[in-house]
Amino acid sequence: MRCIKCGQRACFEIRRHRAAFCQEHLIEHLRNQVEKTIKKFKMFSPKDKILAAVSGGKDSLALWDILLDLGYCTEGLYIHLGISSYSDKSHEMAEKFALSRGVPLYTVSLKEIFGEGMEYIARKTSKSFCSACGLIKRYIMNITAKLGGFDAIATGHNLDDETAALLGNVLRWQIGYLARQSPNMPERGGLARKVKPLCRLTEREMAAYCIVKGIDYILDECPMSRGATSLKYKETLNLLESSSPGTKDQFYLSFLERGQRYFKPVEEEVELKDCVKCDQPTTVEMCSFCRQMERAGFDSLALKKSLKELLSTKGNSFII
Repeated sequence: MRCIKCGQRACFEIRRHRAAFCQEHLIEHLRNQVEKTIKKFKMFSPKDKILAAVSGGKDSLALWDILLDLGYCTEGLYIHLGISSYSDKSHEMAEKFALSRGVPLYTVSLKEIFGEGMEYIARKTSKSFCSACGLIKRYIMNITAKLGGFDAIATGHNLDDETAALLGNVLRWQIGYLARQSPNMPERGGLARKVKPLCRLTEREMAAYCIVKGIDYILDECPMSRGATSLKYKETLNLLESSSPGTKDQFYLSFLERGQRYFKPVEEEVELKDCVKCDQPTTVEMCSFCRQMERAGFDSLALKKSLKELLSTKGNSFII
């Protein structure tokens, strides 16, 4: 197997492109794919300030590395959920990367702010763990971006993530989610712009990127995600992809190019207003985050106060 670029021995094959690459040209190819995606979907410009939401995993760290290599001003946000040793290990990987690149990493620790971690909060609010976790992470990302003056939030969602989400939304005809499933969610009504520059690259490709670049990342999956329906969707799509390379690409990109426009009017009907407690955007009087934290017995405003202190430090390992 030879590199399609230079003819040297290849280290990695991408079947859907019918191409193989040596280490040097694999990095070049993946970096170019990200740059093309950023431009195609008008995610941000070179003058913008980007907040990379990092988990310590391969996707988010690879994304942060690529954005820095492309010259984008990118700082990191790690949300420490207090999930046993998993959160400590993943934070260690995120911190190690930030220190190696000399860039700021803002760490928000739920236990430091509220005295309890994600497991306690989910239990107290009677929500599923993933639902409660997703709500809190989205809130923290948005308020951090707004308070910190960031132009966009970049997440490490890859092609596998996006196709699994799309399959689930289609099977259940989740109209609202289908309307919002885009690699570029523009800023509106107090919600920061959210982008997914890795949406055309797979988990396997991101793992290869990290190995070649020597980026350490946490190998374990979140222990609370075991049995998640999205994992079953990924398994199904992987079977289809193995027998017909390019299936995921075709499914996702065809939706973006031809299918998504039919759901746009639904999204545009949703009106946002300020939460009566925290002033963040919501569709009801009090936002879901404030209601959830009240049910758990916590003051939601403690987060905003701590974030202001955090963002003023510019420290690589500052934890609140």
